[in-house]
Amino acid sequence: MKDVQSQRDHRGIDIQKVGVKGVELPLTIQRKNAEDITIYSLATVGVSLPAEYKGTHMSRFVEVLNEWREKHLLGIDIKGCLEAIVNKLNAKSGYLRFEFKYFIDKESPVTKIAAPMCYDCSFEGVLDNYGEEDEEYKFYLGVDVPVTTLCPCSKEISDYGAHNQRALVSVNITYPEYEHIWLEDLIADIESCASSQLYPLLKREDEKYVTEHAYDNPKFVEDVLRDVVLKLRNNEIIDSFEVECESLESIHNHSAWAYQQEG
Repeated sequence: MKDVQSQRDHRGIDIQKVGVKGVELPLTIQRKNAEDITIYSLATVGVSLPAEYKGTHMSRFVEVLNEWREKHLLGIDIKGCLEAIVNKLNAKSGYLRFEFKYFIDKESPVTKIAAPMCYDCSFEGVLDNYGEEDEEYKFYLGVDVPVTTLCPCSKEISDYGAHNQRALVSVNITYPEYEHIWLEDLIADIESCASSQLYPLLKREDEKYVTEHAYDNPKFVEDVLRDVVLKLRNNEIIDSFEVECESLESIHNHSAWAYQQEG
């Protein structure tokens, strides 16, 4: 049959990324101190397309993803999967991203009752100049961590109480492919930088502890961001990072926000 995608294009425009988005797939995740698990994910995958080609072959992306899934390597070997995609599509650069929800059993601070806590996470791989001397591969680990912030200004100026709210800390890090950072450790580091952690299940004794702990640990969005930045800077494995903190203010109809990128 006629291969329309391989026909010539005359507009002279190289496309940086073209592929498929929103592919629903089972993803294998390595857990700290536990067996690997398979979870639901959404995949985005693409390759570079030279100006002379009309289009790419979309079905080939799904073929490779399915091959890696059958080998139980989808999620564990991001680089290998990306190399297979670039080879299959005869491209020089490739991009692969998985978005998924990750559950960690978390105990309440006083009663120690465990329940699953959910975090939005991502694995992302970028491969440039495949097969050449200046080939470069980067892996990105991303996580969104909900926390509590309590306003230092509100505590200072009020005769009693202080406004507090949920905040979201989003972190995206890179590190060498021969190293490993556990999601559990990254999440714990981020949670330690807030006025208080969030918990999936609290009894009265736990709620008292969380309320008082946040009151004793007031933080602006700037404070949370700076503390997270220091944690990431002090991790010798991390090459670069992005941090974003959004505090969903309880006394305003807008958010307080801070952002930092390094490396």
